[in-house]
Amino acid sequence: MYKRNLYQKKISLFIDKPVIKVITGMRRVGKSCLLKLVMEDILEGDTEEKQILYINRESLEYDFIKNYKDLYEYVKKRFNNIRGHKYLFIDEIQEIESWEKAVNSFFSQGDMDIFITGSNANLLSSELATLLSGRYVEIPVYSLGFSEFIRFRQKQHADKAENFKDYLKFGGLPALHAFDLNEEVVFQYLNSIYNTILLKDVIKRNNVRNVSLLENLTKYIFDNIGNIFSAKKITDYLKSQNLKVGVETVQNYLSYLISTFVIHKVPRYDIKGKRLLELHEKYYLGDIGLRHALLGFRESDISGILENIVFLELKRRGYTVHLGKMRNKEVDFIATKENKKIYIQVSYLLASKETIEREFSVLQQIRDNYPKYVISMDSIFGHDFEGIKQLNLVDFLMDKNNESHPHQKKKYI
Repeated sequence: MYKRNLYQKKISLFIDKPVIKVITGMRRVGKSCLLKLVMEDILEGDTEEKQILYINRESLEYDFIKNYKDLYEYVKKRFNNIRGHKYLFIDEIQEIESWEKAVNSFFSQGDMDIFITGSNANLLSSELATLLSGRYVEIPVYSLGFSEFIRFRQKQHADKAENFKDYLKFGGLPALHAFDLNEEVVFQYLNSIYNTILLKDVIKRNNVRNVSLLENLTKYIFDNIGNIFSAKKITDYLKSQNLKVGVETVQNYLSYLISTFVIHKVPRYDIKGKRLLELHEKYYLGDIGLRHALLGFRESDISGILENIVFLELKRRGYTVHLGKMRNKEVDFIATKENKKIYIQVSYLLASKETIEREFSVLQQIRDNYPKYVISMDSIFGHDFEGIKQLNLVDFLMDKNNESHPHQKKKYI
């Protein structure tokens, strides 16, 4: 297992602290391996193996744990007569009915450090989850960033640009690196993950009856990353495909997909009016490789693909992300974290005066002192002006105290 230093560092801050560690993210982004890495870190201290219990709810070995009573009895029996501090790890806990009751009980005992993972964004939004209010910290996990992708890839190209082409096409799910990066093999694997998410996490969990509608809706979202639209626009499109559907149904299906982390909804923010806008948002994917496995890789869609990659990188770095509206123009991303704010435009290439004008002019209109960036694939610079910086996308992805580059001093964002 490769280290996931970015996440291990975040989790380490809360080990042996009185909070439940909740690790969330899309299927196959590496949550299970992360749990095992944390266990290894704990065992490097004075902790003995008998003080640690790991339960993987997706393993048949633990299929008997159906609900909170089964979980409580099993953990109680397993830790019987074990003295000292105990560590409980539960993987894919959403598969256990009313799990919050047992976890709350364990936490109340005060002698157990609890780590749980889940592949559902609604994991902590149920009424039962209010039992844990103020008692947990959530650590979102995403697919590999480009710097991690390079570190995981043993048979990497000598040319960084060639590695980035692979990243663009295949995405960042960690298990890819068990395979040769062959389109047929990788896309078959990614399709199996997509089908699992759709079947198990969406259709089965939400009792979806109109599977054809769900599939068409998902393809539409995948095919329109980086485009602004509304549930009404999606409904109109589906009706044009002779699919009977209402806006409410589309909104429900979108919420199901969002809950699996396979898509992320990004709302718009009116910069001048300083308010969130209720209509017209964008959707980005939890991993770009899933899109290509479903629809094929199309270089003509490069602008939306690059936006998706920048969006995920900002989320990895802990930013809250919105789209920006400045009068009649759009800002690709407004990213905020604590007392920091940055504005970002993403472009494939600044190949013409018109493109440069389009990307830089909207940022010029924003009259505050927060950093502003135009990120593109250009290798030749010289377009920085009026405090707006131009960055190369690959350099941006390799930056920011990255776990692959712990000694890198140069910082952009």
